[in-house]
Amino acid sequence: MRWSQTLIPTLKEAPADAEIVSHQLLLRAGLCRKLTGGLYTFCPMGLRVLRKIERIIREEMDRAGALEVLMPALQPPDIWQKSGRYETARDVLYKAKDRSNKEWVLSPTAEEVITTLASTEINSYRQLPLNFYQISVKFRDEIRPRFGLMRAKEFIMKDAYSFDGTDEGAMASYRKMYDAYSRIFARCGLQAFPVEADTGVIGGNYSHEFMVPAETGENEVVYCESGQYSANVEKATSRGPLTPTPTTTTGAAPEKFATPGVVTIDALAAAPYGVSAASQVKTLIYLADNKPVIILVRGDDQLNEAKLAGKLGATAFRPATADEILAVMGARPGSLGAVTATRKALDIRVFADEQLRQARGMTTGANEDGFHLRHVDVERDIKVDVWADLRTVVAGELCVTTGLPLKIRRAIEVGHVFKLGTKYSEKLESSFLDTDGQRRPTVMGCYGIGVTRTLQAVIEQCHDKDGILWPMSVAPYQVLLTPLGAPGTPTAVLAQEYYVQLQAAGVEVLIDDRDERPGFKFKDADLIGIPLRVSIGEKSLAKGEVELKPRGGALRAVPKDKAVDEVLAFVRESLSKLA
Repeated sequence: MRWSQTLIPTLKEAPADAEIVSHQLLLRAGLCRKLTGGLYTFCPMGLRVLRKIERIIREEMDRAGALEVLMPALQPPDIWQKSGRYETARDVLYKAKDRSNKEWVLSPTAEEVITTLASTEINSYRQLPLNFYQISVKFRDEIRPRFGLMRAKEFIMKDAYSFDGTDEGAMASYRKMYDAYSRIFARCGLQAFPVEADTGVIGGNYSHEFMVPAETGENEVVYCESGQYSANVEKATSRGPLTPTPTTTTGAAPEKFATPGVVTIDALAAAPYGVSAASQVKTLIYLADNKPVIILVRGDDQLNEAKLAGKLGATAFRPATADEILAVMGARPGSLGAVTATRKALDIRVFADEQLRQARGMTTGANEDGFHLRHVDVERDIKVDVWADLRTVVAGELCVTTGLPLKIRRAIEVGHVFKLGTKYSEKLESSFLDTDGQRRPTVMGCYGIGVTRTLQAVIEQCHDKDGILWPMSVAPYQVLLTPLGAPGTPTAVLAQEYYVQLQAAGVEVLIDDRDERPGFKFKDADLIGIPLRVSIGEKSLAKGEVELKPRGGALRAVPKDKAVDEVLAFVRESLSKLA
């Protein structure tokens, strides 16, 4: 391809609303253009990268035995109502009405559609296992689209769905997809690693996310440097806080004391009270399916809402407002407590973090403004309905596997694999006859890759101060020929000869035939990040040489009649490293 015959709209400066480096380079290198918040048009170079990522995904999905299908993006709401996600996913669902005022859902994912297909087409154990995948446009009503393709309203996703007859078979399918994902990201040149993850609104009971380390990532990953443990912060556990929970002997009953104006953990920890945060019980009120629940964590811990969601079993939940709290508890935030004798309502379920088990000598609100209770024995004085791990892990706490200190780093999620079980198959009636003639629900898994997000994640991980450093496997072109003379000069003639020879050898070549200064061409070359640049200048040519410069590497001169062989060897070697 000739530069003059395609569209590569490079920019010297990034638009002001491009917040992170990958978003800036996405626009500066002319890969995409923003239509409006969360919506992007792919230019020719960006589309070439996207198609290469899709090809790698297809090859690995086919290798793993998955079958490609294509499902409607416009979906009837009744299947979403059957699954229960019409409510649980309502915040991200786009809904549209047709001329008959009939409502439709724009697909954010396709569990409901594929399970409906399976319910009519899978009837016998002899048909199992089956795995279907598609690469298609998805829609999610993001409340705050940001970071370019990282969080967009419309995006391209590869989603796959496995159907098995047994739990063991489902785990085998899960492992195939897990391994395929590892190969996909490696072939794309990404250093992605799997972590234990929360299942979220997708559901199921087992999942892993594939993360790309990046300071600008929206996810936090907890990990042990031994490599034996890693998890999303929403799922992570540890051996507990470094400061032990008090277990001192207490009196026969809690003691109320005045705390005028004290409504925060820090205020109670300060003089004259001096109650450490680790000795306080933090009381939070949430509404789960519009019913109040009490949540208890240690004063120096933060509630992990993802963990709470998994324990509540509610369609929707949220923190209660100050007025709702007053109506339920008879006191305002800052003076709340769950000690049974002080509670206005005794039928509210209480969820307590495991760190409060056997906690004694604790202090909590008295459910009376301006007063607290000390000498609280949690198990004696509070009726706890559910004990669970509800806290967020903190860096420095000890790993449950190795006992080493945990670390936390930011990362970009590029893929997610789920073991769904029978959540969807039971609700959408996907079943089969087993070897005994008994009808049983299929056991499902689902597996997603953000294709457009993966493209930007490559840029986020593979760049320097001058621009993108594309891995050879996903680069828009493998080689950039840069003649430094005007059309018709010996440099341009030789560039054309190389162009023909390399294309005949199957190399993807872009020739910069623009009538521009060498410095201008070199800056654009670094910006768009083609893996190998071949520069043909008059001075070098006079010595019988041309210059080869790997993107991010050192410039070297080679004899002009050896250049094509050198280029072919470079391309082959680079691709073999990503195979």
